[in-house]
Amino acid sequence: MLIALVACLALGVVAGVLAGLLGVGGGLVIVPGLLFVFHLIGLPAAHQQHLALGTSLATIVFTSIASFRAHATRGAVRWPVFRAIAPGIVIGTFVGAQLAGQFSGVALKWFFVGFAYLVGIQMLADLKPAPSRQLPGVLGMSGAGGVIGAVSSWVGIGGGSLSVPFMTLCNVPVREAIGTSAAIGLPIALAGAAGYLVSGWRAFELPPGSAGFIYLPALAGIVIASFPMAKVGARLAHRLPVPVLKKCFAALLIVLASKMLLTLV
Repeated sequence: MLIALVACLALGVVAGVLAGLLGVGGGLVIVPGLLFVFHLIGLPAAHQQHLALGTSLATIVFTSIASFRAHATRGAVRWPVFRAIAPGIVIGTFVGAQLAGQFSGVALKWFFVGFAYLVGIQMLADLKPAPSRQLPGVLGMSGAGGVIGAVSSWVGIGGGSLSVPFMTLCNVPVREAIGTSAAIGLPIALAGAAGYLVSGWRAFELPPGSAGFIYLPALAGIVIASFPMAKVGARLAHRLPVPVLKKCFAALLIVLASKMLLTLV
């Protein structure tokens, strides 16, 4: 247990700095990091991916609050967009987490690997959607929210790598897209954590310290470290070459995805 706590504290430091520095990376770093920790301490292999996803989303509940408040105080959250997309986000994330409980850990790992490769390549190539349309109506926003929520639940992220491109495509200014995405991250995390708690509540052979598919010792370690380190990362963002660091982070994502891929083939 002590080894797991120390490893999760270190993981929280890395995730917190990356989140503050680049505005991305929480779940995409936490999930493979947790898989390493869970393997190290011998948690049941069948549940490792589910526990990593549920725990990652639970940590984002806490870290998204700080990010969301920072953007809101700067007037960067477009509230009508948030209100229009939030219902679909909540339903899609919760249902996605319920479905994930029925998927095998191997299937979820394949999905995570593919998603991490796509995000890594997009960041390396600096591919950005050109604004080409307007935001859809209520049904369209609900549908987009449902897809963003479901995918986010299957990879354990706050949805920024999906919601920011969607809003940018729909002519929302980048600053407001990022701020609104930060706000959207909170309902994604809440619905996803609740979904994994419920879907894992009756699962067999979960380790002590689990609440459904949320591993509480890892949650505590990551949150304790990531919360203050996000502020450190935000300060570093004004001193370091962020575009270069984003490419380094993209390369790291591809390396992590490749390592996970090797365990699957």
